[in-house]
Amino acid sequence: MQNLSDYELMLLIKGKQHAALSALYDRYASLVYSFAWKSLKEEPAARDIVQSVFLRLWTTESDYDPAKGKFTSWLLTIVRNLTTDLLRKRRRDNVGIVHFLREDLERIPDQRNLSPDVLVEHQFVKEQIRTAYRHLNKQQILLLEHFYWQGYTLSELAAIYNQPLGTVKNRLHQALKILRRHLCAEGEGTG
Repeated sequence: MQNLSDYELMLLIKGKQHAALSALYDRYASLVYSFAWKSLKEEPAARDIVQSVFLRLWTTESDYDPAKGKFTSWLLTIVRNLTTDLLRKRRRDNVGIVHFLREDLERIPDQRNLSPDVLVEHQFVKEQIRTAYRHLNKQQILLLEHFYWQGYTLSELAAIYNQPLGTVKNRLHQALKILRRHLCAEGEGTG
């Protein structure tokens, strides 16, 4: 199982092959945990997200399509969605918001048990994000962190920033365009 690609493992998971799910878990649990922890800053909640992500992989009908991007990007989108949902629920329940800081990119949970190729992939993703962030201003970074990591809706951000919804949408769109352009350029430069 360890020699199979992520796509091949996902195909086996669709066929309810437990060993394939276990292989993906071994490959990506630490990455999933670190991204969940960055948003939540709580070990139990981050562990719950890891469990939810892999449960979703086991039960979902949606398919990973390698033609649309890297598996890690698809997987981290699931992580972001689940953490965002949790943060929004907490906010509704008045439990509070946990703040994400860019410096936390440096603090990743213990990765001693990861294979060298997974460690390299983690470092590569981290460096791509750090490099792309350099092209954003502080306002754009704050907007991205509020929206993607802290789970605020666009309407909530419009109220917080005291700006029209359309302005907030446009600023988010512009920040994402800059990130996409520089992440793609970085990816092409390393390929």
